[in-house]
Amino acid sequence: MSQLHHAPFSDLSGHIVYSLCKLRVDVFVVEQNCAYPELDGADEHPDTVHFWHEDDGRVLSTLRLLRRDVETRIGRVCTAVDARGRGLSAQLMRAAIEHADGEDIVIGAQVQLETWYGGFGFVRSGPDYDEDGIMHLPMLRTAR
Repeated sequence: MSQLHHAPFSDLSGHIVYSLCKLRVDVFVVEQNCAYPELDGADEHPDTVHFWHEDDGRVLSTLRLLRRDVETRIGRVCTAVDARGRGLSAQLMRAAIEHADGEDIVIGAQVQLETWYGGFGFVRSGPDYDEDGIMHLPMLRTAR
């Protein structure tokens, strides 16, 4: 049974940091064949909160909630191939939205996930754009 966790970078163990980055590289860089700067400095920011599911020491899914100046953003949402279809990312999304405590939240979503993110109250907020060879769209979830 997987456990949902969340913590700022300063509270993460070396094992968890490695596991979060490895999962993101496995999904975005290897599976989606997208070369991009995974280590972008945002993970360490004191206002970034990492969310993940862990089962027996293995990270199965993750996302990060970033707060910068006037913007709150969810990013790096991914799940291991063999853990998909269990609703883990949906649980992480709900937890991150709750943690954002009524703030507006933005996402740069892959276009095929527009409906999925729509289920969490996100709506398109601009035109499609290419990010590292993958089509994305900006989405916004307005505080309620």
